[in-house]
Formats: sequence, C-alpha cells, structure tokens
Amino acid sequence: MIYLLLLLQQLIASGTHIVAKTLTTEVPPPVALFYRALIVSTLYSFVLLYKKDTFSKVEKKDWLRFVIIGMLNIPINQFLFLSSLELTEAPNVAFAYSLVPAFVLIISVSFFKERTTKLKLLGIAIAVIGTVLLLLNKGFDINNLSTKGDILALVASLSWAFYTILGKQLAEKYGAIFTTGMAMVIGLILYLPVFHFHPVQYSLSDISLKNWGQIFYIGAITSGVGYTLWYYALQKIEASKVSVFNNIQPVLTTILAFFILDNVINANFVIAGVLIIAGVIITQRG
Repeated sequence: MIYLLLLLQQLIASGTHIVAKTLTTEVPPPVALFYRALIVSTLYSFVLLYKKDTFSKVEKKDWLRFVIIGMLNIPINQFLFLSSLELTEAPNVAFAYSLVPAFVLIISVSFFKERTTKLKLLGIAIAVIGTVLLLLNKGFDINNLSTKGDILALVASLSWAFYTILGKQLAEKYGAIFTTGMAMVIGLILYLPVFHFHPVQYSLSDISLKNWGQIFYIGAITSGVGYTLWYYALQKIEASKVSVFNNIQPVLTTILAFFILDNVINANFVIAGVLIIAGVIITQRG
C-alpha cells in the first residue's frame, strides 16, 4: 500500500513539472509561489486548528526544526524550483530531483556519520557524471539561462534532501499531516520578506483562470496532497527507500514534456539521464 501511495506522489510530482513550467511562462515565479503557498497554508491552517492539541506536545527543541523545514520548504526549495523551471526544461529539473537519494546519502554520511561503502561511492560518482553531462547538454555557459536553471534545480534538489531528512523525525513523532502543515504555514511566513524584497510588476488581474487552475494544482494537489504523502511514507519506511522513488520522476516528466510541451529529446540527454538513474540505483543497493 505504501508503495502505491509513493507512486501516486510521483505522478503528482511529475505533473507538477509540466504545470509549473507552463505557469512560469505567464506568471513570475515569486508571484506564483506566493499564491501557491497562500492556498496550501490556508487549507492547512484549518487542519492545524483541528489538531491544536498536538501543539502542546511539541518539544521545545523541535520548534527550531519546524522553522528550519519551513524555511527549506517554501523560501528555498519551492522558490528555486519555480525559478529553475522559468529558465530550463521540465525534464532537466526532474533529473535534478532524481539526485535526491544521492544527496540524502551524502548528507547522512557528512552530518549524521552514517557508514558508506565503495559501491555507494561509485554510484554517487556515476550520478555526478550524468549530472555534468546534463549541464553540458546545451553547452556549459554560466551566462546561459538554461545552465542557470539547471544549477538552481540542483540546489533545489539538495534542499529537498535536507527537508526529507530533517522532517522524517518530526513526521514520525507528530504525524505527516501536522508536520506538513507546520512546514507550509511557517514557510509562508518566512517567504513574505523574500516576496516583499523581490518586487515584480504584476497585477492580480493579469492572472488568467487557467493560471489560477495551475496555481491550485501546485498548491493544493502538489503541496497539500503530494507533500503529505511524502512525509507519510517517511513515517513508515527509511528515508533512502522513500527518496529512491524520485527515479521515476524524470521518466514520467520526460514523457509528459515530449507530448505536452513538444520538448526535443537528444542522445546526450538520454545518456545523462541513464547515468543519473543508474548511479542512484547503485547507490541504493550499495
């Protein structure tokens, strides 16, 4: 059952890349993120009110953790995610997110002294080679918008790995719904200064009905349903086993992008993708 829920979460996430890509061509990412966060935080506010008894059970040391995952969630991860999609292709971003399992391992070894193996290190090396090829696919030029987008996606992926590891203990202790709700509400509060000091000239009337539908999808469906499923899975099984499901994401996103966005898939892209996924699988089995 848990694996079926994770598959559903990946279907939602893959659709998010496509929806967010088309959205950011019409609505600036800071604006799209504000309304995305506002929608999901409003929905979760009612949930948190229903679960108000849980607040008294939160240990003092965990309040800082909630603030950290809130910061990682909206001001960092979601902001970088939408900004990257404005600059690069949806499949590139999906492949960046497929590196989450490798990032989870690196963080676990570096900060939590988890033991590693030569096979895991080999897997990480292969995944890194694939990532480099992906960056070189259109020629590596730091001034190139696509390259900037790829780099932003990689940083977003890294922040999601931290979000996964730090949130796992909270989800196990307080439940997936409460933990996700806290991350969303705190994340919105922390994002407000970013939104204020990142001004864009955009009127509310400029957002079309289609755009509102897209914002609702990435807000209520992706952040509301998808993120809760992610933390629910983390309650039940190891973080490494949950994060490996991100390997499905680039495959689904690439197929959707080919048919919906008319993205061109070349040999270098395929080779890079195969190396990234192979590297992550080797890392998981090491």
